[in-house]
Order: sequence, then C-alpha cells, then structure tokens
Amino acid sequence: MIYLLLSILSSSIIFVVFKLFKRFEINTLQAIVVNYFIACMVGFFGYLEPEDIGEIPEKPWFIGTLILGALFIIVFNLAAITTQRSGLSVVSVATKMSVAIPVLFGIFYYNESAGALKIVGVILALIAVYLSSIKAKSGIAIKKRNLIFPILVFIGSGIIDTTIKFLESGYVNKSDVALFSSTIFSVAGFIGVIVLSIHAFQGKLQITWKNIFGGIALGIPNYFSIYFLVLALRNNDFDSSTIFTINNVAIVLVATILGIVLFKEKLIPKNWIGIILAVISILLVANS
Repeated sequence: MIYLLLSILSSSIIFVVFKLFKRFEINTLQAIVVNYFIACMVGFFGYLEPEDIGEIPEKPWFIGTLILGALFIIVFNLAAITTQRSGLSVVSVATKMSVAIPVLFGIFYYNESAGALKIVGVILALIAVYLSSIKAKSGIAIKKRNLIFPILVFIGSGIIDTTIKFLESGYVNKSDVALFSSTIFSVAGFIGVIVLSIHAFQGKLQITWKNIFGGIALGIPNYFSIYFLVLALRNNDFDSSTIFTINNVAIVLVATILGIVLFKEKLIPKNWIGIILAVISILLVANS
C-alpha cells in the first residue's frame, strides 16, 4: 500500500506543478519534452548500472515501451487540443474516468474479483471524478464537433494504464521496474524532440530557461508516479482494478484539496459531493 500512496503523492505534485505552469506562463509542450528526459535520467542514474542500459533492446517489454512512449505524446497533444476547445475540466474528467478501461480489463482478462461492493465503488468513483472536476454549476458542455477529442483522450489514457498493467504482469521482472519506467520516458522524450524540431523548422520554437526549469520540476514526480504505480501493481494483496480505481480517485481527491489549500480555489456544491463520494468509493473498493 505504501507504493500506491507514494504514486498518489507523486501524481498530486504533478497537479501542483501544472498549476504553476499557468502562473509563470511556461510553454507546456517544451516543459513536457524536458520532463520526459528528466524522468528518464532519474531512473537511469538513480537506480541502474551502465550495463543495464545496453540490454534494453533485448528486453521482452521493449516494444511495449515504444508504444507507451508514443501514446504519452499523442494523448498529451489530444489533451492540449481538448483543453483549448472544451476546457480543462473536460480533460480532467476524460483522463480520470478512463480508469474504467483498465478496471474492466483486470476483471475480464485477469478474472479479478467483481463483487457488489467493488462494482458500486467503481461506479461511485466515476461519479466522484466527474463531480470533483467540473467547475461550472451547469456542468460540462461540449460541442458535437469537438466531442471526438475527449473521447480519444479517454481511450488513450485507458490504453496507457492497461498496457502498463499488461507489461508489468507478464514481461517486467522486479529488477527491471526502474529500467522499464525510464525507457518509457526516454522514448516519449525522443518523439517530443521530433515534434519540437518540426516547430523549430516552422519558426514557432523559442526555448527559455523557465520552460526548462518547469520540465525539471515536472520530470522528477512524473518518474516516481509511474515507478511507484508499477510497484503497487505488483502487490498481490490487491487486484489491479482496485489499485487503478483507488489511484485515480485519490489523485482527484488530493489534487482538489491541494487546490483549496495552495491556490485558494473555490468549490461549488457539486465538488463537495464529489469529494464525499470519492472517500466512500475508496473505502468500498479497498474493502471489497
């Protein structure tokens, strides 16, 4: 359980960093690319020996990390488009409600438990995510022509979590967790460089130190959010469907509390209802 708590804490710190991006006008794409390399370096230099790196292409999970690295960049860009067209709340809901995909995968593919308490807990978790994320009393409004983007964010985020679970359970040895995590970020980083190179060719790239520092601040907790999540999934005391549900809902819960404490955010009644349901859902799923 300690690894799950550390993953939740790391992901919540990411929320704080993203909030500071807006305050300091940091270019999100540049910071994201730098973040991937920083996350990669944290794993490579903090947990690995030089000879481990040369073995990466021979690992059974290597192809999977190429897919995950590409998905990281694709989903990020889809989230950026969704934010521009429909707002940040829509992205938050689409990302966190995607937990339904790995939960269903765990239940049907790995034959994980699906008792009444868990089912009710998961349903309450999805409702809690929605209510905690919306910032307008009228809820979320999406124009039909923009609906495809949050749907793709939902699917992409769910596929990322599901793929991590699939690779972790069948291909990643315990000694390879750090190497596996770092490789995902390195692939995403290299793809990000290609994207930035295209921007540079188009004359749209202007790198500044604050964007680099923003990437450093994001990269460290980002690495540990994945690293500790993988370790949490290796815990035989809990099903992956339980881990993913608690992880996603707790991140929303902690991020909401941090928003109140650090950024003086105001919550509407629906948000408070979402927080209460989040706590109830965590208790139900954890004890199912």
